Amino acid sequence: MSDPQAPAFTVHLNGSGGAIKGWVVVDSLVDGLAMGGTRMTAGVTEQEVAGLARDMTEKFTLAGLRIGGAKAGIVADGADRETTFRTFGRTVKPLLHGGIHLGIDMGVTPADRAVFFDEAGYEPRHRAGVPDMPVPWDTYYNPLIDLTGHGVGVAAVTALEARGRKGSARVVIQGFGAVGRAVARFMEERGHIVVGVADVQGTISADRLPVADLTAITDEFGAIDRNRLPANVTVSNETDAWLDVDADILVLAAQKNALNSENVHRLRADLVVEGANIASSPTAKEKVAASGAVLVPGVIANIGGAGSAALAVTRVVPFELEHEARKAWVFDWISNKVAQNTRALLEIAAARAGDPLPELLATRRQELR
Repeated sequence: MSDPQAPAFTVHLNGSGGAIKGWVVVDSLVDGLAMGGTRMTAGVTEQEVAGLARDMTEKFTLAGLRIGGAKAGIVADGADRETTFRTFGRTVKPLLHGGIHLGIDMGVTPADRAVFFDEAGYEPRHRAGVPDMPVPWDTYYNPLIDLTGHGVGVAAVTALEARGRKGSARVVIQGFGAVGRAVARFMEERGHIVVGVADVQGTISADRLPVADLTAITDEFGAIDRNRLPANVTVSNETDAWLDVDADILVLAAQKNALNSENVHRLRADLVVEGANIASSPTAKEKVAASGAVLVPGVIANIGGAGSAALAVTRVVPFELEHEARKAWVFDWISNKVAQNTRALLEIAAARAGDPLPELLATRRQELR
């Protein structure tokens, strides 16, 4: 008997015309389609990629999108990006043209995606059996770069409202890449106070951090220039120092299992929002719930980039709208789904003990049938 938890299939990448190591895991197929991002780190594993692919399936199920979940992982340190992504593009060409759309994730930039799309001769606007997208992929997708962070911010403010919280909340953001920066701007614009941010070098904190100033000295991979920091900030190189900053909300927008069994006891915030994939370990999630705090998982909050791509691949987007109106439509669609699922999750959690996510997933699966 087949394992219901097993992925639909896994492809081991050995490189076409070059050396590359990695995997594409297709967790599920819906109408012959699946999609997910491409992650490149020196330590990525097949198990990690499979877990991320399962997350994609759950994201699309919760959003009500008829597409399966997939993920790619490349084992590399990013030293020779051009060669790596040329080889990757040649290797995954049959998958891309066969209905498995691969985008960007940790360690992979839009420029990298353009390289492997080009090498594969892949343009998502064309797909057999459906109308062509009237605009190139980059024209549609690149203006939506802040959408993931926007969705994470929507999850945070929706959870605050659902819990009856009024006034400004203090926010710590672990990870200051594209998602973390977008969350920081979103929360600040709505009157909340960013009191801590963490990057790969450590944690920066203050009574109020100037988001625009920090953004201006941050590179594309989320590293903040320590030589240009604003005045009156505290800098810590201690591991996980972001957990020690007094805050109401913790946004996890970086690595896998950032919140785990070894550090969850230091959590101060009573609301955790996952802005990254698999940002908390299962044990950490259990302990957060036991403490009375609330955790909004990434499969609900971190849907923006994946959802906007899926909307286009499945041709749900009203492409007849002009550019700004189309962009606003996508932002509104994602915002509404995130808010709806966040409220539903908290309602289930308030009604009964245990993890509310399986019940919400079961409801959304039924709605998709």
